[in-house]
Amino acid sequence: MKELVLILVTSALVNNVVLSQFLGLCPFLGVSKSVDTAAGMGGAVIFVITLSSFVTSVIYKFILIPTNLTYLQTIVFILIIAALVQFVEMFLKKSIPSLYKALGVYLPLITTNCAVLGVALLNVQKNYGILEGTVNGFATAVGFTIAIILMAGIREKIKYNDIPKAFQGFPIVLLTAGLMAIAFFGFSGLK
Repeated sequence: MKELVLILVTSALVNNVVLSQFLGLCPFLGVSKSVDTAAGMGGAVIFVITLSSFVTSVIYKFILIPTNLTYLQTIVFILIIAALVQFVEMFLKKSIPSLYKALGVYLPLITTNCAVLGVALLNVQKNYGILEGTVNGFATAVGFTIAIILMAGIREKIKYNDIPKAFQGFPIVLLTAGLMAIAFFGFSGLK
């Protein structure tokens, strides 16, 4: 239990996938214009990363290792992730069409979000079992959600500030992301 809590805190805060590992920057920078949209993307990412961590761990342990096909892990993981993202896309299109439209092109981009594949590969690299891998996936996705919602909240407030012309738009967003990364570096003492 202690190990699972350590994985949870470390993956969500200390080794935040966006702010310390720099994975998943495309949706982080693209979808973080509104808190509502960022929360929706965070929810979709939590679902996809958690479920893909579970499924990839099971397939790796019970299919790829016994058949000595571990060299196919990246291809297999990409196919699993693509299928899960298609499932999320169909679900959102049917049940929450406003969020589906707000996420736009970034929803299918979860398939190519390197954070999703990165977590699956890190689970294998760190020799996590199925439970540890799933907890790591969930915590990583929660860390992504925290980062994207914080960025969206800051971006909503930045709109109303007097920013020098050279920093308006994307430059101030990158500067903000850098400052957030420095702030999250403070969590490294929790290890």
